[in-house]
Amino acid sequence: MSEESFQDEFVASIMNRHFVCIKVDREERPDVDLTYLEAIRMFDQSAGWPLHAFCLSDGRPFWGGTYFPKQDTGHGIVPWPQLLMRISDHYGRAKEELIENAENVLGNLEHSNDADFSPTDQWNNSLLLNAVQSICKIHDDSQGGFSSAPKFPSPMKIDFLMSMGESAKVRADSQFGERIDFCSNKTLDAMASRGLFDHVGGGFFRYSTDDEWKVPHFEKMLCDNALLLSTYSRAYRKYRLPLYRKTVEKTIQWLLREMGSPETGFSSSLSSDSNGKEGGYYLWEKDELEAIIGNDETDLLIAGQKPNSPTSPDEYLPRWQGNPEDPEQEARMEKLLHARDSRKWKISRDSKRITAWNALLLKALVDASLALTNKEYLGMACKLAEWMKVHLQDEEGKVVSLRYDDHSSSAPAFLDDYAFWSEALLALSSVSEWIEPGSSVTYLQDAEKLALKANEEFQDLESTGYFFAPKNLDCPAPGKKKFCYDNAIPAGNSSMLRVFSTLFVLTGKEEWNQRYLEIRNGYSNLATKAPHGIGHALTAIAENEIGLCSIKSGNEDLNDLCLNLSEKPYRPVFLSKDDRGSENLVLTVRTTTFPAFEDSGKLLESLYDQ
Repeated sequence: MSEESFQDEFVASIMNRHFVCIKVDREERPDVDLTYLEAIRMFDQSAGWPLHAFCLSDGRPFWGGTYFPKQDTGHGIVPWPQLLMRISDHYGRAKEELIENAENVLGNLEHSNDADFSPTDQWNNSLLLNAVQSICKIHDDSQGGFSSAPKFPSPMKIDFLMSMGESAKVRADSQFGERIDFCSNKTLDAMASRGLFDHVGGGFFRYSTDDEWKVPHFEKMLCDNALLLSTYSRAYRKYRLPLYRKTVEKTIQWLLREMGSPETGFSSSLSSDSNGKEGGYYLWEKDELEAIIGNDETDLLIAGQKPNSPTSPDEYLPRWQGNPEDPEQEARMEKLLHARDSRKWKISRDSKRITAWNALLLKALVDASLALTNKEYLGMACKLAEWMKVHLQDEEGKVVSLRYDDHSSSAPAFLDDYAFWSEALLALSSVSEWIEPGSSVTYLQDAEKLALKANEEFQDLESTGYFFAPKNLDCPAPGKKKFCYDNAIPAGNSSMLRVFSTLFVLTGKEEWNQRYLEIRNGYSNLATKAPHGIGHALTAIAENEIGLCSIKSGNEDLNDLCLNLSEKPYRPVFLSKDDRGSENLVLTVRTTTFPAFEDSGKLLESLYDQ
């Protein structure tokens, strides 16, 4: 629309003559974006981006939509210039109708804050089993995924399924467990082995435009890749498939090569457009491939493929065939990567360092380090945690939501920033002793400070849950909103569940347990109504109910314990040194402490029998 309409002098003159036009960066002000997105859904169920909200002078929206063409295309969508004139005319003739519309919208926005949260203690763990059945029921058993095209990755759903796979009830029911494994593997395999993943350079694209995961929308987002990095790390621990390991390794290689470093933070996204077209940087004509790697090798990498898309009829997206760890296949991909990097046209990068998304990556690096027993990844996580503490937080604990290359930022921090960061530091504290003796206490303390600040800034004192925007925000979005459903990233309220349950286990402070129970009980209606929309919350609840674990070791070296733990399916296990000088291992599951163990093998055998 920018090229079609906003840069057109005639259309721009209409906009400027009749409206005050405000462009919002949805990463700087996610509260504005999410609030108006919910408002526009009241008018149009398919609301997305580009998002256009028509508002009164105080910011209350009365109508809106997404894409509007400059001219009539015959698809029943009003052209943008005509729409502008109609709204301007209506405002002049019947302003009171638009005011009534805006008041109704605002009322609905505020009502929705607590409409889905349960007001009383209604939680029952059977809701978790019912949620598994509901999510598996909507799974596409033919192609993987949990919807029709366009298909987006669903890491939060898969995390929940895998976490439930560790419960005693599921393990006792082979049919139930097999269904979880099938849905998880089918979707993970499809996303990693087809067009959603960049097999040449690593990293996942935004989504698939088709049902078979073959044709991606070529944008790459830090948040998507961080979440998928965690999910594939956990999946590798459970299923030990080379495809999952390779996906983790190549994703981290891409992040370091193209998105940033632990010492500088990581950029937010790469554009989908290059060389004047969607995916131009990633697509190849067949003769290009043959010139670089030869005819036979080219036939292998594009075997079974049709040309990539109708808009690129003679171009292909090379993909792994067979074993992704085959050295010869990897050598071919390295040649293509070198050739691709030498192309004259490049892809533009949004270099904003977004706090919440860097926190998701911090947690993902911790997951990858243990899954692949790679201390280098854990070292990267520690360095990223230090960079975030220096550049994204002041001495009083106030957080900013993002930084630019020149380190400037005027953007306030939101619930996601505090919640994801606290959750990531708790994950880092779980294993940091492996390379930094004594560090787990520091990370735990930092995480608790963030949680306390979140309580101060975002808690709804009259009802369940946390508001998305902080108190006393300059230029707030209309209405104070709470969000409980996951979108591209988890909901902040879901993340707070994990933070509270973990802080209770690690500190023993009853106040954290009470906060966990308050939010958990509020999710009863949601777990019944829309379990597919709250995967992150369900994962946190499932893992807490199965049992968060801590292991205290008297040994100086945690290497054997970490190696043994990496060969087990993922469970939240927090490792630390026993300050009493004991040589044995002490296991605590939730609030139950077991007799001391002499070796990690027996301890883990006992833990995974729980």
